[in-house]
Amino acid sequence: MSAVPSIKPIDSDSANLHGYALQTQGLVKRFGGITATDHVNLNIARGARHALIGPNGAGKTTLINLMTGVLPATEGRIVLQGEDISSLPPHQRVARGMVRTFQINQLFNSLTPLETLAMVVTQHRGEGARWWQPLGHSAAITERAEQLLEQFHLTDVMHQRTEHMAYGKRRLLEMAVALACEPRVLLLDEPAAGVPAGERDELLQTVAALPSDVSIVLIEHDMDLVFNFADCITVLVNGAVLTEGTPQEIAHDPQVKAVYLGTSHD
Repeated sequence: MSAVPSIKPIDSDSANLHGYALQTQGLVKRFGGITATDHVNLNIARGARHALIGPNGAGKTTLINLMTGVLPATEGRIVLQGEDISSLPPHQRVARGMVRTFQINQLFNSLTPLETLAMVVTQHRGEGARWWQPLGHSAAITERAEQLLEQFHLTDVMHQRTEHMAYGKRRLLEMAVALACEPRVLLLDEPAAGVPAGERDELLQTVAALPSDVSIVLIEHDMDLVFNFADCITVLVNGAVLTEGTPQEIAHDPQVKAVYLGTSHD
């Protein structure tokens, strides 16, 4: 049996760690001679609504992959709620409260939203090994699945196979699956990508109504969503942090306008 990676405790006397749900410290990712992430330092406050923006190729998704353990870092470390999780595999980071969504849906097309959420809740509560019992056999699991269906506006399609659902509904289901894992930090990777205009309002309202005690990191190219959602914005360019600030500060930053925003948010 392979050894379970240990979590390295962080010095509790280090004042700059207090109040942060997630940090990256000097995070670097190199692919051969290409530096995709260049000494990135992020401080995500507890309960934050924090957005990562930048032009294509800025390193945003690579950064998310590093934080979630999909990619190993070349240098630096990732700190989740005061603990160094840099050596942990993805599933152990999920167990400790870091959950993500993806640019492309990662769903079971043949299952309904109710079946999907019942399965995820069952697994998260440690009952997945009881395979001989039907999903949602527990009243508590069924109740939790139904709460999520209502919260994410999925009750009208709860018995519909996922493959037949509108794309916006599939994006909502993916967020519901993430929240079913009871995250402390939720990473949303372009939740509005590909969602038709007629389905966007429901998605945006749902994102805005996510629980206030969950710290959220949003990667998104839709600036209306970013500026309406975020209380802090970090701008990445060429794998490095260009600047960081409030939406108002970012909207009026001449560097950001030059490399990314243009004049639309002046």
